[in-house]
Amino acid sequence: MTKSEFLSRFQLQQTEDYHKETKLRTANIDKGSLREASVLIGLVEREAKLHVILTKRASHLKHHPGQISFPGGKVEPSDQSPIITALRETEEEIGISSNHISVIGYLPKLVTVTAFNVTPVLAFIEPKYRPKIDTNEVDYLFEVPLEFLASPTNLSAVGFQIRGQNHRVLSIPYKEHFIWGVTAQIIENLQTQLLPS
Repeated sequence: MTKSEFLSRFQLQQTEDYHKETKLRTANIDKGSLREASVLIGLVEREAKLHVILTKRASHLKHHPGQISFPGGKVEPSDQSPIITALRETEEEIGISSNHISVIGYLPKLVTVTAFNVTPVLAFIEPKYRPKIDTNEVDYLFEVPLEFLASPTNLSAVGFQIRGQNHRVLSIPYKEHFIWGVTAQIIENLQTQLLPS
């Protein structure tokens, strides 16, 4: 998928909300207690194909060690918008400065079971970026072809019940990586935005 194909599919569609079971899982969370956060879905064009930047969180972290994620984190008091948070966190974690990033839009906010209200920010990143990894937060970054992530056939959902409620765990295996949790939920939503109309 090229930049222009992505833009035509993404911008000509009304954004879809998250899967009903994703929303049910967090229905009992007090919305007043939510902490705001942002992640950056960074799209890099290589040989007329878009790729998505993902990171492997540092193995020593207290929360979600070793998980595959988008660069991002919680909103700081000095952040004036979700975009500022996503850009700041991207530079802190993987060293890509906002000078190399062009923001193009958002996906709907996602409430997580850990009481974060996450804004996924979509952006194009210059292909010649030079990462500088903060090893306190990230082990490494890698790129995945957008066509792979955008294909519903590469995403699987396992259903289960807890206390009479239905839940789904989404996962996307890619090479040696296992993408799941909030990252997989955001990718599922991105898939719905990119389906041909």
